[in-house]
Amino acid sequence: MNDLTTLKANSHLTFDDRVLEKIAGICAQDIDGLLEMDGNMLDSLTETLGKDARVTKGITAEVSETDVTIEMTAIVAYDTDTQALFDTLCQRIDRAVTHMTGLKLNELNLHIQDVLTRKEWKAAKA
Repeated sequence: MNDLTTLKANSHLTFDDRVLEKIAGICAQDIDGLLEMDGNMLDSLTETLGKDARVTKGITAEVSETDVTIEMTAIVAYDTDTQALFDTLCQRIDRAVTHMTGLKLNELNLHIQDVLTRKEWKAAKA
């Protein structure tokens, strides 16, 4: 037990910013009313795994030794309760970051870039 204590005292676990960006992107994928992250359609989890650029599009993270700050840019559907959407996003990302990394989500900023009706959004994607 003493050897493990010494090992842990002399060791460090660190995370690349991209890891936290991917966690946030995956958490955002199936939130109702969230149409796009920075202009890229949110695909299902199975379609986007392995496509880092799509999962992390519109997301930046700054990671320190103990906490993380995440910035996100999104397009939402018209008539979406953006405060409820933001609350859900905060809860999901906070839970995932803490569980997966042990880091504290210090700040999450969501910038709504645009609002579109689902009809407008579908037409723009066609």
